[in-house]
Amino acid sequence: MIIDTHCHLDKEDYEDVEEIISHMENNIMIVCTATLDDIDEVINLCETHDNIFGTIGIHPEFADVYTEKHLEKLKKYLTHPKVVAIGEIGLDYHYTEENKEKQKELLIKQIRLANNYHKTIVIHTRDALEDTYNILKEYKDPNIKVDFHCYEGNEDQAKKLLKLNATFGIGGILTFKNDKRLKKVVQNVPLSSLVLETDCPYLTPTPLRGHRNEPVYVKYTAKFLAELLNEDLDKILDITTENAIRQFDLKNKL
Repeated sequence: MIIDTHCHLDKEDYEDVEEIISHMENNIMIVCTATLDDIDEVINLCETHDNIFGTIGIHPEFADVYTEKHLEKLKKYLTHPKVVAIGEIGLDYHYTEENKEKQKELLIKQIRLANNYHKTIVIHTRDALEDTYNILKEYKDPNIKVDFHCYEGNEDQAKKLLKLNATFGIGGILTFKNDKRLKKVVQNVPLSSLVLETDCPYLTPTPLRGHRNEPVYVKYTAKFLAELLNEDLDKILDITTENAIRQFDLKNKL
């Protein structure tokens, strides 16, 4: 079994969503919200497919426009048995830093929800890793687990983040020819801290770059990771699957 720990299956991107899901038969997908309006869509996928679980949260790009009603909707669904995390949430300074304080405020509110509802946190952080780390260190309950989706840091930062009960989402970027940073990360952190993801429909791994990504393509990242670490592919699949089951509290849900 293989687990794609972070994918998006919006109807806008996948008119053929049922066919895409069928490609992951006997495997697991964790589908994440991307906008303020797709919580219901994620919940519907969870309820209509045994092998789909969900994460719900308010992405930092909506820090200026979200309302308390959106937070109340999160609270409503965080008790759903197939919602396994709150996310993706975090900080993103890539396009603007003008609303940094609003982003931080939103992140803290959602960390507190994760603490209260005992949910894993899925972090999106872009050009903001130090601030993200400091906020998690201050506000996250030490028992709450965190997954750094599409990890952007280096190996030294990763070792510091491990103290936060963290895993690192490894996707198609690892297979890109010009990537050196992420390759160094996976070679210098414990295999027990890595989980596989696609972030589909984005970041399609080699050899399918240029095509729309989908959950089943996580197998290409797994194969590349095995070759990079000089490990047996089955071992990589077994360990990363175990890591995902642990990090998202799936043991009694599968």
